[in-house]
Amino acid sequence: MRIPLAYLCIILLWATTPLAIKWSSEGSGFLFGVTGRMTIGTVCLVLIVGLSKQRLPCNRKALQTYLAIALQIYGAMLAVYWAAQFIPSGWVSVIFGLLPLMTALLARVCLGEKSLTLGKLLAYSMGMCGLWVMFGSALQLGHDAVLGIIGVLVSTFLQAASSVWVKRIGTNISALSQVTGGLLLSLPLYLMTWKQLNGQWPIEISTLSLASIIYLGMIATTAGFVLYYYLLIHQTATKVSLVTLVSPVMALLLGHYVNHEPLTMKIITGTVLILGALVIHEFFDRIMNFSRPP
Repeated sequence: MRIPLAYLCIILLWATTPLAIKWSSEGSGFLFGVTGRMTIGTVCLVLIVGLSKQRLPCNRKALQTYLAIALQIYGAMLAVYWAAQFIPSGWVSVIFGLLPLMTALLARVCLGEKSLTLGKLLAYSMGMCGLWVMFGSALQLGHDAVLGIIGVLVSTFLQAASSVWVKRIGTNISALSQVTGGLLLSLPLYLMTWKQLNGQWPIEISTLSLASIIYLGMIATTAGFVLYYYLLIHQTATKVSLVTLVSPVMALLLGHYVNHEPLTMKIITGTVLILGALVIHEFFDRIMNFSRPP
């Protein structure tokens, strides 16, 4: 029961996170938004670890795991915050839907999880078609929107690389310790980046922006990251990334109805192609194997 519940919570969090990221950066800037989020998340997790009287392991495998998680917390999150300035929030979740395809390719190379089959090749081809359609929509919005898509793709790749790296290390420490260690490595990098590239405390910050930063720090980071790495302990990297099969549709609708983001036929077509690629990636080979005579 714990694993299905963790999946459900992550789906809801990943559906709401893109819009919260966009709101958190309005007025205050994306660097302040992401640094504020990680500061709050780090404080919350350190308090939880302290109250639960856990100790963070400091052996070689544990330190490697913290470094691998920092690749996602610092690299992937910084890229997606930067990209969210240029594209609608729903697009972030849709493009992030390519995560299972990237994860499967990396897992095949690094972990030997699965081989390339007809279903996988069809999924990759359909996913690329969906991405091409999204690029077409971005061109209509301007050069910055294309940069936004590229930024989310970089973030997706770093997220996939981090997941596969954690699985390859194969440490047996708890998800809470993993995320806390990763945040403790990432937070100084965020503070240095903010200081060097911006370093300005916002003169005025809206209630919506502040509420979004607090939500992302206390809920999306504290609960979301821990649940994600909890699933990664018990499931394959590819299966965990399939959370993106459901959340893009919810994120698109949320962005459209709550934030009045455009929902054109091209966007719908690109979304359907990417989600169709995920369905084929997960179920095509199973159906083919099931239909074969014994």
